[in-house]
Amino acid sequence: MFSTLFAKVEPHERKPLVLGFVCNFVLMTSYYILRPMRDAMATVFGVDQLQNLFTGTLVLTLIVSPLFAWLTDTFKLSRVLPGVFALLILNVLGFYAWFNAAPESRWLAAAFFWWFSVINLFMVSVFWSLMVDTFTSAQAARLLPAIAAGGSSGAIAGPLVTSLSVKGVGMSGLLLISAVGLSGVLVLVLLIIGEKRRLQEARAEAQASTMDHELRGNLFDGFRALFASPYLANQALFVLLMTWIATIGYFLQTDIVAKTFTDLADRTRALADIDLAVNICSIVVLLFGMSRYITRFGITGSLLLNPILMAISFVLMALSPTLLMLQAMQVVRRVTQYAIFRPVRETCFTVVEQESRYKAKNVIDTVIYRLGDLTSAWGQAGLRMLGVGTGGVLGVGLVAIGMWAVSGWTLGRQYERRRAASSAPSFIEPVTASPAASPRPPR
Repeated sequence: MFSTLFAKVEPHERKPLVLGFVCNFVLMTSYYILRPMRDAMATVFGVDQLQNLFTGTLVLTLIVSPLFAWLTDTFKLSRVLPGVFALLILNVLGFYAWFNAAPESRWLAAAFFWWFSVINLFMVSVFWSLMVDTFTSAQAARLLPAIAAGGSSGAIAGPLVTSLSVKGVGMSGLLLISAVGLSGVLVLVLLIIGEKRRLQEARAEAQASTMDHELRGNLFDGFRALFASPYLANQALFVLLMTWIATIGYFLQTDIVAKTFTDLADRTRALADIDLAVNICSIVVLLFGMSRYITRFGITGSLLLNPILMAISFVLMALSPTLLMLQAMQVVRRVTQYAIFRPVRETCFTVVEQESRYKAKNVIDTVIYRLGDLTSAWGQAGLRMLGVGTGGVLGVGLVAIGMWAVSGWTLGRQYERRRAASSAPSFIEPVTASPAASPRPPR
């Protein structure tokens, strides 16, 4: 084993770590080219219409999530995962044609907002499902922060590309750049799947599950698992509360940016600049501290760090509701979400069965996430109708943060108990073929 600046890495872990880092880098570069475009589309409608956009997003998510489950039940996982990215590339090319044909269309703005708000969660969820289906819980605590740093590096590159090129290539040109990036992700996903097989053949430390099979079950297994497992239900609650907090920040951001900038390209560039600041901070945290923090304070302490930092930023925003303070709050919120919440929360999925890593995780990452967006959006719309100002909204957010902290503490304790009680082997055991064996590979 050798030490890097951010983690201890075994020799057999080097290649999957590098592939995961690079794949997340390319994925998030493409993501952050498209994200400011999506947020700029939201400003076309204004903050008063955001709850309607969020409603449409949840409806589409409820349609797509069971479809993804059907794909995992019908085709081998080794085909489903790259197939998801192939479909996304075709979608991006379709929007490229639409942007060129009708760049001022409000229907285009709504469609792009809805499409990206659905697929952004799916493509990130698929990537992290592959990661937690490759590394064990012990490996995840050491390696996932480094892989998340790859995403933060890409999240720096994406806003830079957007900010520097949007005036030159236009909105449609950014779509072509992101399509090239997603093509790279597709290739890297195939390489990671091959590396998982290599680890198993070498009997090296890795998750024992294989990807050369389809999952058993039906369209709604992911939803059913949330009701059957207190552990998964609490993960869903933790994400729901996190999105309530995030949506409060998003509403404030949309309102202030729309009032400050009149040109759509200027809004896109301003949002990209915020993304750039967020991800510079994130990569520093992930590369130089998060792995050691998890080792020192455990999963429970790491989960609690998120609500603590957000409580402080909400109090400061209530005291000084200015553009500068909003930018600072957004940086803190999203650094905690990407640099702290992401690797820690993904580690929690290493102690569940393979079906839950893809089905239940997908439901939590998409449906529960968007349900949190929707309920928070309509809640804030109701508060505005009652005349509640920014301070009151932030006060409600502080109550949600308190609930979030309780959920995080409980989730961390549940994870530690599951890991301690787990009887699953950390190393791949040899499989002896038998004529009477099931045609499905072991999981």
